[in-house]
Amino acid sequence: MNTITMRPPVAAAKADRSYWLRSIEADAVTQPLQGAADCDVAIVGGGYAGLWTALRIKEQSPETRVTVLEADFCGSGASGRNGGQVHSWFAEIDMLRALVGEDDALMLCRATADAIEELNGLQTSGAVDMGLRLDGWLWTASSTAQEGAWAAARDLCLALGEERFRPLQRADILRRTGSDVSYVGIVEERAGTVQPAKLAIGLRRLALERGIVIHERSPVVEITPGPRPRLRTAGGVLAAGKVVLATNAWLSAIPELHPYLYVVSSQVVATAPAPDILERIGWTDGASICDAQHHVLYYQRTPEGTVIFGRGTGGIAYDDRIDGRFNRGGDGGADNIRELHRVYPQLKDVPVLCDWTGPIDCTAQHLPVFGHLKDHANIFYAMGFNGTGIAQTPVAGRIVASLVLGRDDAWSRCGLVGIGKRTRLPPEPLRYFGARVVRRAIRRKNDLEILNRRPDAVTRFLAGLAP
Repeated sequence: MNTITMRPPVAAAKADRSYWLRSIEADAVTQPLQGAADCDVAIVGGGYAGLWTALRIKEQSPETRVTVLEADFCGSGASGRNGGQVHSWFAEIDMLRALVGEDDALMLCRATADAIEELNGLQTSGAVDMGLRLDGWLWTASSTAQEGAWAAARDLCLALGEERFRPLQRADILRRTGSDVSYVGIVEERAGTVQPAKLAIGLRRLALERGIVIHERSPVVEITPGPRPRLRTAGGVLAAGKVVLATNAWLSAIPELHPYLYVVSSQVVATAPAPDILERIGWTDGASICDAQHHVLYYQRTPEGTVIFGRGTGGIAYDDRIDGRFNRGGDGGADNIRELHRVYPQLKDVPVLCDWTGPIDCTAQHLPVFGHLKDHANIFYAMGFNGTGIAQTPVAGRIVASLVLGRDDAWSRCGLVGIGKRTRLPPEPLRYFGARVVRRAIRRKNDLEILNRRPDAVTRFLAGLAP
């Protein structure tokens, strides 16, 4: 019986937390685990995936005793530091079909559309104040190389009778975003933005109200498998009938899962509020916006007029060992600020008040995977959200809940369950050094293509090696 050793967490200092977390002064509200405790289901990780799984289990089996162990505080990880963009899986329906087949792909996409309506219901009922604004999600191109990036997903949607997207031209994009840099694209109208930290904190409150036990500041040091696994923290031991690992990028610590998972960083900056400028250029609503380059830009404006501007940097670490660089970069967000000023030159004199980074758990197929550890049928995992989780984790919670409760249903049978058909990634040191070469090539390719210049053949080849 091998003990599963977890990597020590690297909690962000208050000054390195996201704008979202700092703006509501989010922090722990529950006590760390102390002494011995017992439950039916232990969930490691108090972000979206862990909290939605806990809530789904309680919905289906109210008598089940569920305990969540969170290393820092709920929402302190990816759930509270992302770009706050809400859109369905219809944007990935072509990738989903390739992986899980047409029927499951359509079911999962529709489930994320339903999840957006569920989020809207939580907000309108007053159950969770998350600042949800369903003003649309724009997927755009700002260079010829980016044009038509959405074509496969859009065309498949139409073929399946799902008119989820509407085309946009330059005038539409300018009117909706206040920027003329992007000139063609599509929009998913029933999508938009949230304040992601508010959502995480709201889910925590909902979980506590429904009888779920949460221990924050309780990082799990090791797990001893067995009929009733034992999870050890600095202050206590929790015994459980079943365990769910929902720790995002930190699952790279588990040897069985690491070959299928790689960790990259994304960086986000937040400006000082500039409502007058944004009103003047016509950027007034809560739409979320992405471009179509490989290291994608994603941005929104808050109701107060702060611009949130993120970019996938592709930053990596040897053996995917997450350290303080994944909380905040050392350049003050310089690359993001450069791109912000390219897209919105009107904001050049507006100071950037906050910059932060975060690790993203990625799989080669850019879709999550669920299952249980090979030799431990009572230890489950959920990983590989690839930076897209606000409308996806409510669905993930249904999948994991069905697995944990032993249900034979569409969720437990769906094609995202099981790691066997996923692509294994190279071992170290090839993984790290190869990724560095590919990352540099992608950045060269992006920088040239944004100027409508064609990269050389070597750059194109190396960039094409990215998962």
